[in-house]
Amino acid sequence: MTTDVDLPTAVSQQFPSATSRASLDCPAFNIPAGEALALLRHLRDVRGYDFLMDVTAIDWSAAQSPRFTVVWHLYSSTGHTYVRVASDCASDTEPAMPTATGLWAAADWHERETYDMLGIHFTGHPDLRRILMWDGYPYFPLRKEFPLAGLPTELADPEIAAEVRAGVIAAPMAGGPFVAQPGEPMSAAEPRAKDEAWNEAKEKPQ
Repeated sequence: MTTDVDLPTAVSQQFPSATSRASLDCPAFNIPAGEALALLRHLRDVRGYDFLMDVTAIDWSAAQSPRFTVVWHLYSSTGHTYVRVASDCASDTEPAMPTATGLWAAADWHERETYDMLGIHFTGHPDLRRILMWDGYPYFPLRKEFPLAGLPTELADPEIAAEVRAGVIAAPMAGGPFVAQPGEPMSAAEPRAKDEAWNEAKEKPQ
């Protein structure tokens, strides 16, 4: 991977409030939320970082403040270099960050996913709604307080929810945990549910 060696100096001169982050793979910067879009625009228009690879966020934990940090990963298709930009959300209870959809159309879905999983509101986003979970889902699955096994939740589809309550189907693991037998050839090693009763019930002739 090539590195834009003079980028840290150029960014610090243009944005005195930006600070370099420790990074092993590419230049990385922290920037206050109010200047994040200006830095992203500068990186795109002046430094050639024309491709938005990803927008995500970090939940450091409820015990830390600031709790949430939004992260952008950019790539230069001409210089073949990467840069990472991070900005802390001002609020720990209602985290927000300006949308980058005005700079990259691709920010649309990235920001929707970050909102869906971590609850970051991207102000000015043209269509900020869940992209993986259903509307009305009450949790943010990538927040630190969300348990690995998930939380019981009423399903949005009334028909599916009724079948779950009646025991016709199971959710979310549908018979799991899923296991494969040691020593099986790869072609036959597709993990199977320990409890197949839910599936067998559906396959019985009516």
